[in-house]
Amino acid sequence: MWPKTLFLLIVFNLTYARYTQKRSIDLIAAHGLITDTKLPQDLIPHEYLIQIHPLPEGVFNGKVSINFTVQQHTDTVALHFHPDMELLESSVRQFTRSDEEIKTKVPIETFPKSLIIKDVEKEKKKPVISFILKEAIKEGAMFEITLIYKGKIFNDTSEGLFKSTYVDPQTTETKWFVATHFRPNLARNVFPCFDEPGYKTPMVIKIGRHKNMTATSNMPLLHTEPMENMNDWVWDTFEKSPPMATFSVGFVISEFSQIKNSKVLKDNHTLTGYNIDMDVWARPNFINALVNVSSKVNQSIHILEDFWARRYPLPKLDIFALPNYQATRPADSWGILLFKESELSGKGSWHITQELVYQWLGALATPFWWSDAHINNALVRYVTAYTTLKMEENETFNNWPMTMLYSIYYEFSKRYPHGKSTAIKQDSTSAKTELIFRMLNYTLGEKTLKKGLQRFMADREFKTFFGDDIWNSITEQARIDKTLDEKISVNEIAGSWITKDRLPVVTVTRDYKKNSAKLTQRVYLRERPHDVPDQEKFVWWIPIVLVKQTNLNFQNCTPTVWMKREKEIKIENLPEKDKFIIVNPEEIGPFPVNYDVDNWNMLSKFLCTDNRKKIPVNTRAKLLHDAWNLAYAGDLSFATALNMTLFLKYEREYLAWDPVFTLIDHIGRHIDSSAVHKKFQSYVRILLTPLYEELGNDPQEGESEGRAHLRSSSKVFLCQAGYKPCIKEAQEAFKKWMEIDNPDEGNPVANQYICPVFKWGTQEEWEFGLQRVIQFPPGRKQNERTYLLKTLAGCPNDASKIERLLNITVLEKNGNFTDTDVYLIFSMLTGGANGYTTLFNFLKKNWDEIKLRLEDRPHLWNSLITSATSVFKTQEGLDMVSELYVQRQSEFGTADFVIEKSLKNIKEETKWSNDNLPIIEKWLDNYLAVNDVQTTTKI
Repeated sequence: MWPKTLFLLIVFNLTYARYTQKRSIDLIAAHGLITDTKLPQDLIPHEYLIQIHPLPEGVFNGKVSINFTVQQHTDTVALHFHPDMELLESSVRQFTRSDEEIKTKVPIETFPKSLIIKDVEKEKKKPVISFILKEAIKEGAMFEITLIYKGKIFNDTSEGLFKSTYVDPQTTETKWFVATHFRPNLARNVFPCFDEPGYKTPMVIKIGRHKNMTATSNMPLLHTEPMENMNDWVWDTFEKSPPMATFSVGFVISEFSQIKNSKVLKDNHTLTGYNIDMDVWARPNFINALVNVSSKVNQSIHILEDFWARRYPLPKLDIFALPNYQATRPADSWGILLFKESELSGKGSWHITQELVYQWLGALATPFWWSDAHINNALVRYVTAYTTLKMEENETFNNWPMTMLYSIYYEFSKRYPHGKSTAIKQDSTSAKTELIFRMLNYTLGEKTLKKGLQRFMADREFKTFFGDDIWNSITEQARIDKTLDEKISVNEIAGSWITKDRLPVVTVTRDYKKNSAKLTQRVYLRERPHDVPDQEKFVWWIPIVLVKQTNLNFQNCTPTVWMKREKEIKIENLPEKDKFIIVNPEEIGPFPVNYDVDNWNMLSKFLCTDNRKKIPVNTRAKLLHDAWNLAYAGDLSFATALNMTLFLKYEREYLAWDPVFTLIDHIGRHIDSSAVHKKFQSYVRILLTPLYEELGNDPQEGESEGRAHLRSSSKVFLCQAGYKPCIKEAQEAFKKWMEIDNPDEGNPVANQYICPVFKWGTQEEWEFGLQRVIQFPPGRKQNERTYLLKTLAGCPNDASKIERLLNITVLEKNGNFTDTDVYLIFSMLTGGANGYTTLFNFLKKNWDEIKLRLEDRPHLWNSLITSATSVFKTQEGLDMVSELYVQRQSEFGTADFVIEKSLKNIKEETKWSNDNLPIIEKWLDNYLAVNDVQTTTKI
C-alpha cells in the first residue's frame, strides 16, 4: 500500500498517537492480563510497609510487611513475587483472634504470636511465591507477613524499578537516578505483594538514599533519619497513603533540579480553600524548558476537579522530565508523573492532561480487573479530550474525533476486523467506547453525563469498580434529569455498540410527496464480498438527530427519535422536496448515513454556495467522507459521491479536506491498473493545484497547524499525481546529494523528496539511490537504509527499475540484501499496479529459477506469490493470474492456498471494477471537459 499511503499512515500515527496512548491499567496488553496469574481469594491485605534501598551497583535491598485478614481457612500465604528477586528472610505473625478463637475464648494476651513457616514454594514460570504454614490460619484473624529480600535494578527498559544516567554539563560528572514504572502489573518486580488491581490498601513507603540525592514518593515526606552502618545514607519515610492499588506505588531518587513549591490554587473555583504542593523536576540544564508546565497543570486540574466534583485526591504532585526515558508512554504513579523530556517541554498539554485524568480514574477509582480495561481507557480518553477542548487548545486538538472515527470505520467495516491482532481489537474497541461517551454527552446532554460520572466517582472513590457501575450511574442521573425514558438504560444502549465488532449504517430514503422518510439500519460493510455471517441479526440503539435545511440549528442534539434495535422506522414532518436534511450531524454517533440521490444532490449544490459555512466543518467533512465510503462499499453511485467533492474548489478548512486525501489514496490505488487512472490523476491536479498555490510552498511565520497540515498533504498528493513544480523541486534537492564527495556518509535530502524522484525522475537518479543502499555504511542508522529501500521498490513508475532491483535481490542473490530486505521489497510492490504487475511478470518469466532459489525458504515463496498475485483488480489481471494458476497448478507448493485465495479476491475486485470504473470514467470525462484539461502527463 506504499508509497501512496505512506504519508497518510505517518499523519495518522502522529495525530492518533496524541490521544491513543496505551496506558496503565488500560494497556492494550491488558487483554493478556485477563488471564494473569490470580492469587487465591482467601486473604485480604489491609496495609503495606514498604522499605526499598536502591544502590548504585544496580541492585536493591527490600523489606515489606503486609497486614492481612483471613477470609477463608488456609495454610498458605501466596503473593506475587518476581522470580529474579532473592528471598532472604520471612516471618508470619498473628495479631488478633480468629472467629473460632473468639468463640473458644482463647486469651487475647497471647497475641501477637509468631507462626512457623513449614515450606516456601516458588511456582515454575509464574511470578508467585507461597509460604506454607505448619498450622492453618482461620477466618477473621489479622496477620502480618514480613519479607526481607533483594533484587536487580534494570537499565535496558524503563519498567519496574529502573536506573538511568545523564551527564551534568557543569561538572561533566555522570549522574544516576532511579525511578519506578509499575503499571500494569510490575509492582511484583520490586516488592512481594497482592499485585492485582482489586486490592486497594494504604501504603507507608520508606526509601533509602544518598544524602546528596532527593527522594519523592506518592505522599509528602514525613521524616528523615540516618541509615545505620552506612555513612552518608539516610531513610526517608513518607506519609501513609489513601487506599491504592500496587501499580499506583511510585518513587524517584535523583539529583534533579526543581521548580519548587508551585501552588495549584483554586481561586474563583468551585472547590475553594485548597492548595496542592506541585513541583516540577528535571536535570539542571533542562529545567528552564519546563517553566510553562505549572500553568498547564493548574488549568487541567481546575477543569478536572470541576468535571469530577472532586478535588485532586492527594496533597501533592511531582512531575518529572526524565532523560533517556525509554518507555513508550508516561508513567502515572499516584502523585508522581514521569515523562520523556520532549513530551513535557512540548507545546500541547494532552500528555499532561491524560496523566492527570488517571489520578482520578485508575488511582482514586480503580477497575477491579483487566476485563474492564477498555471501558476505563475509553473514559480516560474521553475526559482527556473534554478537558483539552475546554482548555481551548483547538490548534492541536480540533481534529478530534474525526481521525479516530475514520480509522474505526475502516477497521469495523472489514470482512474480518482486526485480523488476528488482539492489540488492534482492544484499541479499536476502546476507541469506539470513547465515542459512545461522546454520543451520550450529545444525546443526554453534557450536564447529565457529567453528573452521572460524578455520581459514579462519589460512589467508587478509593474503591474498585466494574464497567457496569459507570453505565448505571449515568442511567440514574439521566432518569433524574428526565433526559432518558424510564424504560431505557444506558447499559442497554452502550452494550449494543460495545459488544459488536461492527458499526451500523443508517439509510434515509425520503418520500417527497408525503414529507416523510424511511430509516433503516444494517451492518456497515466496506470490504467485499459482504458475506458476513449473521449480519441480519445485528441491530443497535441509534440516536437519530436531524437537521433540516429550513432550520440549520446544529446546537440542538436531542434525538428526534431512537432506533431501539429496530431494523426500520419512519419519521414525519420533513421539509419540502427542494430542501435537504442531515442525519447524525457532527458525527454525534459513530455511524455513516446514506441518503437517496435527490437529497445527496441537494447537499452537493448547497455546499457549492456561499451558504456552505452554515454547515459546521465537521459535518461538511462527514458528508464528504460518508459519500465516498458508501460509494466504495457499493452503496452509492460514484457519480453522486464525486459530486460531493465539487465544493472543495471553495473550501479552505483543513478538516473538510482530510477525507479527500484518503479518498485520493484509496480510490487511486484501486483504479491505478486501469486506463481511468491517468484521468483521475488529472482530476487530483485540478483539485489540489489552486489550493497548494494559494497556500504557498513555504510555511508562514505563526501559521496554524491546520494550514501546515493542508500544505503538506496537498504537496504529497500533487507529487504523486505528477505535479511538475513538485518534481522539479525534488530533483533539485536530490541533485545536491548526488554531487557531494562522499554520499554514503549521510543523506542531506528530506524524505519528502525521495519518492517523487524515484517515481518521476531519471534512471540515473534511481540508480544512485540503489548504490546508496548497496554501499550503506554499517555505522549509520539502519532505519535510513530501510526507508531508502522502500522508496526504491515502492515508488518507480518505470518497470525496468523494479525489474533491475528484483534481478539483483532475487536472482543474483546480492550479499548486500537479506531475506528481510527481499520480503520488504515484495511487500512494497503491492502498493501500485506497476509494482505488482512487474513482480508478476518477473515471477512468470523466471519461475523455475525463482522456485529453485526459494524452495527452502517457504516464508519468502509464500510472500512472493501473495504480492505477485493477490492485488489485481481488473478482468485483465484475473485472466493473467488464472493462466499462471493453470500452467503451474501443481508447482505452488506451500503457496497453494495463497493463489486460490488470490483468485477469489480478484474476482470480487473485478466485479467492483466492472461496476464502478465506467461510472468514474464518465464523471471524470465530464469534469475534465468542463476544466478543459488533457490527461497526458509530461514530466
